[in-house]
Amino acid sequence: MALRKIVEVGEECLLKKCRPVTEFNRHLRELLDDMAETLTDASGAGLAAPQVGVLRRVCLVLDEGTEEYLELINPEIIAQSGEQTGIEGCLSLPGKWGIVSRPNVVRVRAQDRDGNWFEAEGEGLTARAFCHEIEHLDGHLFSEHVDHFLSDQELEDYMEAEAEESSEEGEETKE
Repeated sequence: MALRKIVEVGEECLLKKCRPVTEFNRHLRELLDDMAETLTDASGAGLAAPQVGVLRRVCLVLDEGTEEYLELINPEIIAQSGEQTGIEGCLSLPGKWGIVSRPNVVRVRAQDRDGNWFEAEGEGLTARAFCHEIEHLDGHLFSEHVDHFLSDQELEDYMEAEAEESSEEGEETKE
């Protein structure tokens, strides 16, 4: 396994539609292993192959429930419901944060590293990451959904408000 360089905005590979994976071989397994190591090192919630310069329909998403990465090859969203609005960032746009609305529950169909089809469902952060990473595979960035990037002060204020809201919800459940 090896760390791969995460490409940043301005690199053309981030704007290109990725080709489907047709060969499930050693090269694919190496890519997946390298992406997992790279994502762990970057402390991210997801990583798509074009973010490491590979134009294939491959991404990893952190499953909030298990704290493990889901490997998604040739993924497609097959169902979505609800809505969530929250802060979002991207490893390819370091230091940039914006408010984005996404579905709250997302179901995907994808292949595993051996080519077997499966379905996975996620909500909250996992659903957000499914949408974010699959958009990367089509050459889109989360910044397309952002009205403006948050300043450092706006980011700090937003995080404080979220922490207060979580604290209040915790107190309500104790009563």
